[in-house]
Amino acid sequence: MVERFTGSFTQQGPIPETGIAAALDVLRHGRLHRYNVTQDEAGEAALLEEEFAAFIGARYCLAVTSGGYAMATALRAVGVQPGDRVLSNAFTLAPVPGAIAAVGAAPVFVEVTDQLTIDLDDLAAKADQADVLLLSHMRGHICDMDRLMEICRDANVTVVEDCAHTMGGSWRGVASGRHGIVGCYSTQTYKHMNSGEGGFLVTDDAEIAARAIMLSGSYMLYARHRASPPAEAFEQIKYETPNMSGRMDNLRAAILRPQIAILADQCERWNARYRALEDGLRGVPGLTVIERPNDEYYVGSSFQFLLPGWGPAAMEAVVAGCLDRGVELKWFGAPEPAGFTSKYSSWTYANPAPLPVTDRVLAGLLDMRVPLTFSVEDCQLIARIIASEVTRAQEAGLAAE
Repeated sequence: MVERFTGSFTQQGPIPETGIAAALDVLRHGRLHRYNVTQDEAGEAALLEEEFAAFIGARYCLAVTSGGYAMATALRAVGVQPGDRVLSNAFTLAPVPGAIAAVGAAPVFVEVTDQLTIDLDDLAAKADQADVLLLSHMRGHICDMDRLMEICRDANVTVVEDCAHTMGGSWRGVASGRHGIVGCYSTQTYKHMNSGEGGFLVTDDAEIAARAIMLSGSYMLYARHRASPPAEAFEQIKYETPNMSGRMDNLRAAILRPQIAILADQCERWNARYRALEDGLRGVPGLTVIERPNDEYYVGSSFQFLLPGWGPAAMEAVVAGCLDRGVELKWFGAPEPAGFTSKYSSWTYANPAPLPVTDRVLAGLLDMRVPLTFSVEDCQLIARIIASEVTRAQEAGLAAE
């Protein structure tokens, strides 16, 4: 009997009941705008910022409309100007180079390793080409952050972290987003907290925080923030910083606040499913499981594996065979972008130079979401299906093409 999976790769879990109740309260009183509060009311957005800052260990936090907006705002706040160059991973998703382009800057792409992290040797070689690195912890893989920060300190490169896939993760006990001068997070539906769209920006730098708050559209209401620098930090900044409105509203903030309290438990649930996939695929001939370093605490909300040296026909056969059995895989080496998946050569506005190492890695890279609506047993079944289709492609001689 051929095994099939019938679950949905896009169905997330429900919003906590406390979040639903809080959202209904906001809808009933109608004060959705973050600054539309009563005299003694902090507001859901301000409370969310305060609580997320405490959770992540940051001095300042700003809640915004998306992770992409958080990144573009962070780049502006650290001083990136139109025409500047910004270093970034070649393996990432389109909002990362999009944030660089949004400020009028140009990406300088850095190669990726077989562990799906930024190639630190290539970063060191290119560090003199830009003053800022927008580091994407793509698909939750965290590089050796100690070495990365050493490279960037030696080259006077400012680090902004994209933690869309690593909220709750860490390197040697330091939370993702707390190595660089700014950490950016997403609360889009497929991320670790879900408000449909949304994001955070965190920093310990008062000037950067003040600029970001003004950029987000605070007008002169910045004193209503609770996780913000003191009023004197805004004295000059309020005159020289444009309003590029991207505020989070109180409705989304109400949905998110209860999710902070359960995030650590959610991360462990993801990791149990991730380990089930690892265990089921480790040792399959022709397939490489990406081993995670002991210094990394990852959040397994997605899963990647490599079929090194496999040609396009073989990759397409595995993707099609798995899909026929209910398992949705994304191939990052596909010649054309599809859905959320694209690669650096598709972003022609960035005029990317060829990256042969990245091309080789992406050519054999397959990826899938791991929603918490899956059980551990579901993941064991998914692993058996993938292993079966990889073996079938090999037996058909496709892997040798």
